Amino acid sequence: MSYLLRRTEENLFHGKFTTFPDDLVTHAVSTRIGGVSQAPFDSLNLALHVGDVAENVLANRKKFAQSLGFKLEDIVTPNQIHGDKIFRVEEIHRGRGSQTYDDSISETDALITNVKNLPLMLCFADCVPIFFVDVENCAVGLAHGGWKGTLNKIAAKTFLAMRENFGTTAENCLIGIGPSIGACCYEVGENVKEVCERNFPAHVDKLIIKRDDKIFLDLWAANKIQLMEVGLPEKNIDVAGECTCCNSNFYFSYRAARQKNLQETGRIAAFIALKES
Repeated sequence: MSYLLRRTEENLFHGKFTTFPDDLVTHAVSTRIGGVSQAPFDSLNLALHVGDVAENVLANRKKFAQSLGFKLEDIVTPNQIHGDKIFRVEEIHRGRGSQTYDDSISETDALITNVKNLPLMLCFADCVPIFFVDVENCAVGLAHGGWKGTLNKIAAKTFLAMRENFGTTAENCLIGIGPSIGACCYEVGENVKEVCERNFPAHVDKLIIKRDDKIFLDLWAANKIQLMEVGLPEKNIDVAGECTCCNSNFYFSYRAARQKNLQETGRIAAFIALKES
Protein backbone atom coordinates (compact mmCIF):
# COMPACT_ATOMS: atom_id res chain seq x y z
CA MET A 1 0.00 0.00 0.00
CA SER A 2 1.52 3.31 -1.07
CA TYR A 3 -0.58 5.68 1.08
CA LEU A 4 0.14 5.80 4.80
CA LEU A 5 -0.87 7.96 7.75
CA ARG A 6 2.07 8.86 9.97
CA ARG A 7 1.80 10.52 13.38
CA THR A 8 4.10 13.48 14.02
CA GLU A 9 5.67 14.73 17.23
CA GLU A 10 3.20 17.64 17.14
CA ASN A 11 0.24 15.25 17.54
CA LEU A 12 -0.71 15.67 13.89
CA PHE A 13 -1.07 13.05 11.19
CA HIS A 14 0.47 13.28 7.71
CA GLY A 15 -1.00 11.22 4.90
CA LYS A 16 1.80 10.41 2.46
CA PHE A 17 2.39 8.53 -0.77
CA THR A 18 5.47 6.36 -0.36
CA THR A 19 6.01 6.42 -4.13
CA PHE A 20 6.95 10.13 -4.03
CA PRO A 21 10.73 10.61 -3.66
CA ASP A 22 11.55 12.06 -0.23
CA ASP A 23 14.61 13.80 -1.59
CA LEU A 24 12.52 15.69 -4.16
CA VAL A 25 9.27 16.73 -2.46
CA THR A 26 7.68 17.45 0.88
CA HIS A 27 4.01 16.54 0.81
CA ALA A 28 1.13 15.59 3.07
CA VAL A 29 -2.60 15.27 3.42
CA SER A 30 -3.79 16.63 6.76
CA THR A 31 -6.42 15.07 9.00
CA ARG A 32 -8.92 16.77 11.29
CA ILE A 33 -6.88 15.83 14.39
CA GLY A 34 -4.54 18.01 16.44
CA GLY A 35 -5.89 21.54 15.99
CA VAL A 36 -7.58 24.21 18.10
CA SER A 37 -10.87 24.81 16.26
CA GLN A 38 -14.16 24.15 18.05
CA ALA A 39 -17.15 22.17 16.77
CA PRO A 40 -18.29 21.82 14.05
CA PHE A 41 -14.78 22.59 12.79
CA ASP A 42 -13.01 20.43 15.34
CA SER A 43 -10.18 20.45 15.33
CA LEU A 44 -7.53 20.98 12.59
CA ASN A 45 -9.69 22.96 10.18
CA LEU A 46 -7.38 24.58 7.61
CA ALA A 47 -9.92 26.66 5.63
CA LEU A 48 -10.52 30.37 6.23
CA HIS A 49 -13.79 30.57 4.28
CA VAL A 50 -16.08 28.25 6.24
CA GLY A 51 -17.13 30.38 9.21
CA ASP A 52 -14.49 29.19 11.67
CA VAL A 53 -12.69 31.69 13.90
CA ALA A 54 -9.86 33.10 11.76
CA GLU A 55 -7.35 33.07 14.64
CA ASN A 56 -7.95 29.36 15.14
CA VAL A 57 -7.52 28.58 11.45
CA LEU A 58 -4.26 30.52 11.33
CA ALA A 59 -3.01 28.69 14.42
CA ASN A 60 -3.90 25.39 12.73
CA ARG A 61 -2.20 26.40 9.48
CA LYS A 62 0.91 27.52 11.33
CA LYS A 63 1.12 24.22 13.21
CA PHE A 64 0.57 22.16 10.06
CA ALA A 65 3.10 24.15 8.01
CA GLN A 66 5.71 23.95 10.76
CA SER A 67 5.24 20.20 11.05
CA LEU A 68 6.37 20.04 7.41
CA GLY A 69 9.29 22.43 7.85
CA PHE A 70 7.64 25.61 6.51
CA LYS A 71 6.26 28.87 7.80
CA LEU A 72 2.63 29.94 7.55
CA GLU A 73 3.78 32.88 5.42
CA ASP A 74 5.20 30.52 2.76
CA ILE A 75 1.93 28.88 1.75
CA VAL A 76 0.17 29.62 -1.55
CA THR A 77 -3.50 28.67 -1.71
CA PRO A 78 -6.42 29.56 -4.03
CA ASN A 79 -10.08 30.45 -3.89
CA GLN A 80 -11.50 27.14 -5.15
CA ILE A 81 -14.71 27.29 -7.17
CA HIS A 82 -15.10 23.75 -8.63
CA GLY A 83 -13.83 24.94 -11.99
CA ASP A 84 -10.88 23.91 -14.17
CA LYS A 85 -8.58 26.94 -14.04
CA ILE A 86 -4.90 26.09 -13.49
CA PHE A 87 -2.46 28.68 -12.14
CA ARG A 88 1.34 28.65 -12.39
CA VAL A 89 2.79 29.80 -9.06
CA GLU A 90 6.01 31.83 -9.01
CA GLU A 91 8.12 33.26 -6.20
CA ILE A 92 6.19 36.55 -6.35
CA HIS A 93 3.07 34.68 -5.23
CA ARG A 94 4.61 33.36 -2.00
CA GLY A 95 2.14 33.79 0.86
CA ARG A 96 -0.94 34.43 -1.29
CA GLY A 97 -3.97 33.23 0.63
CA SER A 98 -1.94 32.02 3.59
CA GLN A 99 -3.37 34.45 6.14
CA THR A 100 -6.45 35.93 4.48
CA TYR A 101 -8.94 34.43 2.07
CA ASP A 102 -9.23 37.75 0.23
CA ASP A 103 -5.60 37.48 -0.89
CA SER A 104 -5.85 33.93 -2.26
CA ILE A 105 -5.24 33.06 -5.91
CA SER A 106 -8.55 33.98 -7.54
CA GLU A 107 -11.05 31.36 -8.77
CA THR A 108 -8.56 28.55 -9.28
CA ASP A 109 -8.75 24.80 -8.68
CA ALA A 110 -5.22 23.67 -9.54
CA LEU A 111 -1.76 25.05 -8.81
CA ILE A 112 1.53 24.11 -10.47
CA THR A 113 5.09 25.28 -9.83
CA ASN A 114 8.76 24.50 -10.38
CA VAL A 115 9.96 26.91 -7.68
CA LYS A 116 11.84 25.23 -4.82
CA ASN A 117 10.59 25.54 -1.24
CA LEU A 118 7.32 27.17 -2.35
CA PRO A 119 4.47 25.14 -0.82
CA LEU A 120 1.11 24.75 -2.54
CA MET A 121 -2.01 24.01 -0.49
CA LEU A 122 -5.62 23.22 -1.41
CA CYS A 123 -8.54 22.45 0.92
CA PHE A 124 -11.05 19.59 0.81
CA ALA A 125 -14.13 18.07 2.47
CA ASP A 126 -14.92 14.95 0.37
CA CYS A 127 -13.54 16.25 -2.96
CA VAL A 128 -10.44 14.61 -4.45
CA PRO A 129 -6.91 15.94 -3.84
CA ILE A 130 -4.70 15.09 -6.83
CA PHE A 131 -0.92 15.36 -6.46
CA PHE A 132 1.50 15.66 -9.40
CA VAL A 133 5.27 15.12 -9.16
CA ASP A 134 7.53 15.52 -12.20
CA VAL A 135 10.64 13.61 -11.12
CA GLU A 136 12.66 14.56 -14.22
CA ASN A 137 12.04 18.31 -14.57
CA CYS A 138 11.43 18.98 -10.86
CA ALA A 139 7.91 20.39 -10.87
CA VAL A 140 4.80 19.73 -8.79
CA GLY A 141 1.09 20.34 -8.91
CA LEU A 142 -2.12 20.01 -6.90
CA ALA A 143 -5.66 19.80 -8.22
CA HIS A 144 -9.11 19.89 -6.61
CA GLY A 145 -11.47 17.33 -8.09
CA GLY A 146 -15.06 17.62 -6.95
CA TRP A 147 -17.63 16.08 -9.26
CA LYS A 148 -17.64 19.13 -11.51
CA GLY A 149 -13.87 19.40 -11.77
CA THR A 150 -13.41 15.65 -12.10
CA LEU A 151 -15.99 15.26 -14.86
CA ASN A 152 -14.52 18.34 -16.57
CA LYS A 153 -11.16 16.51 -16.47
CA ILE A 154 -9.18 18.88 -14.28
CA ALA A 155 -6.61 16.16 -13.50
CA ALA A 156 -5.81 15.63 -17.18
CA LYS A 157 -5.76 19.38 -17.79
CA THR A 158 -3.33 19.90 -14.91
CA PHE A 159 -0.94 17.35 -16.33
CA LEU A 160 -1.19 18.99 -19.77
CA ALA A 161 -0.48 22.38 -18.17
CA MET A 162 2.62 20.93 -16.53
CA ARG A 163 3.69 19.49 -19.86
CA GLU A 164 3.27 22.88 -21.52
CA ASN A 165 4.96 24.86 -18.75
CA PHE A 166 7.69 22.51 -17.57
CA GLY A 167 8.11 19.85 -20.25
CA THR A 168 6.60 17.20 -17.98
CA THR A 169 6.28 13.81 -19.68
CA ALA A 170 3.80 11.10 -18.79
CA GLU A 171 6.57 8.59 -18.08
CA ASN A 172 8.21 10.88 -15.50
CA CYS A 173 5.08 12.14 -13.75
CA LEU A 174 3.89 10.47 -10.54
CA ILE A 175 0.29 10.91 -9.43
CA GLY A 176 -1.31 10.55 -6.01
CA ILE A 177 -5.11 10.50 -5.75
CA GLY A 178 -5.72 11.34 -2.12
CA PRO A 179 -8.45 10.56 0.41
CA SER A 180 -11.92 11.67 -0.67
CA ILE A 181 -15.44 10.36 -0.73
CA GLY A 182 -15.55 6.91 -2.30
CA ALA A 183 -18.07 5.24 -4.56
CA CYS A 184 -19.28 3.45 -1.44
CA CYS A 185 -20.81 6.73 -0.20
CA TYR A 186 -20.95 9.24 -3.06
CA GLU A 187 -24.60 9.23 -4.08
CA VAL A 188 -25.36 11.60 -6.95
CA GLY A 189 -28.35 12.71 -8.98
CA GLU A 190 -29.39 12.16 -12.58
CA ASN A 191 -27.79 15.47 -13.56
CA VAL A 192 -24.34 14.22 -12.53
CA LYS A 193 -24.93 10.91 -14.26
CA GLU A 194 -25.78 12.75 -17.48
CA VAL A 195 -22.54 14.78 -17.35
CA CYS A 196 -20.59 11.59 -16.74
CA GLU A 197 -22.24 9.93 -19.73
CA ARG A 198 -21.44 12.94 -21.90
CA ASN A 199 -17.79 13.35 -20.84
CA PHE A 200 -16.83 9.69 -20.27
CA PRO A 201 -18.99 7.83 -22.81
CA ALA A 202 -16.69 4.81 -22.99
CA HIS A 203 -16.40 4.38 -19.23
CA VAL A 204 -19.84 4.93 -17.75
CA ASP A 205 -20.08 1.31 -16.63
CA LYS A 206 -16.91 1.79 -14.54
CA LEU A 207 -17.88 5.15 -13.06
CA ILE A 208 -21.60 4.92 -12.35
CA ILE A 209 -22.72 2.32 -9.81
CA LYS A 210 -26.38 1.63 -9.11
CA ARG A 211 -27.41 0.20 -5.75
CA ASP A 212 -30.85 0.08 -4.15
CA ASP A 213 -32.29 2.41 -6.80
CA LYS A 214 -29.57 4.97 -6.05
CA ILE A 215 -26.75 6.30 -8.23
CA PHE A 216 -23.15 6.46 -7.02
CA LEU A 217 -20.11 8.00 -8.73
CA ASP A 218 -16.54 6.70 -8.54
CA LEU A 219 -14.40 9.85 -8.47
CA TRP A 220 -11.17 7.89 -7.98
CA ALA A 221 -11.70 5.89 -11.15
CA ALA A 222 -12.78 8.97 -13.12
CA ASN A 223 -9.57 10.80 -12.26
CA LYS A 224 -7.43 7.75 -12.98
CA ILE A 225 -9.12 7.12 -16.34
CA GLN A 226 -8.70 10.70 -17.58
CA LEU A 227 -5.01 10.68 -16.65
CA MET A 228 -4.48 7.43 -18.53
CA GLU A 229 -6.32 8.93 -21.51
CA VAL A 230 -3.60 11.61 -21.78
CA GLY A 231 -0.83 9.05 -21.54
CA LEU A 232 -0.07 8.50 -17.85
CA PRO A 233 0.98 4.89 -17.27
CA GLU A 234 -1.27 3.10 -14.79
CA LYS A 235 1.77 2.20 -12.69
CA ASN A 236 2.43 5.93 -12.13
CA ILE A 237 -0.99 6.55 -10.57
CA ASP A 238 -1.53 5.74 -6.89
CA VAL A 239 -4.94 5.86 -5.26
CA ALA A 240 -5.06 6.29 -1.48
CA GLY A 241 -8.31 4.36 -1.35
CA GLU A 242 -9.53 6.06 1.85
CA CYS A 243 -13.12 7.31 1.90
CA THR A 244 -13.45 10.53 3.86
CA CYS A 245 -17.11 9.82 4.59
CA CYS A 246 -16.40 6.35 5.98
CA ASN A 247 -13.41 7.72 7.92
CA SER A 248 -14.90 11.02 9.12
CA ASN A 249 -13.22 10.53 12.50
CA PHE A 250 -9.96 11.29 10.66
CA TYR A 251 -11.10 13.49 7.76
CA PHE A 252 -13.63 16.28 7.37
CA SER A 253 -16.60 15.07 5.34
CA TYR A 254 -19.56 17.16 4.28
CA ARG A 255 -21.64 14.07 3.59
CA ALA A 256 -20.85 12.46 6.94
CA ALA A 257 -21.49 15.68 8.87
CA ARG A 258 -24.89 16.05 7.21
CA GLN A 259 -24.67 19.80 7.59
CA LYS A 260 -27.28 21.84 5.77
CA ASN A 261 -24.59 24.30 4.72
CA LEU A 262 -21.26 23.22 3.23
CA GLN A 263 -19.70 26.25 4.98
CA GLU A 264 -20.35 24.56 8.33
CA THR A 265 -17.86 21.79 7.59
CA GLY A 266 -14.11 22.05 8.21
CA ARG A 267 -11.50 21.26 5.58
CA ILE A 268 -8.44 19.06 5.41
CA ALA A 269 -5.61 20.17 3.14
CA ALA A 270 -3.26 18.75 0.56
CA PHE A 271 0.23 20.26 0.67
CA ILE A 272 3.25 19.87 -1.59
CA ALA A 273 6.57 21.64 -2.11
CA LEU A 274 9.75 20.96 -4.04
CA LYS A 275 12.88 20.55 -1.95
CA GLU A 276 16.18 22.23 -2.67
CA SER A 277 18.58 19.93 -4.50
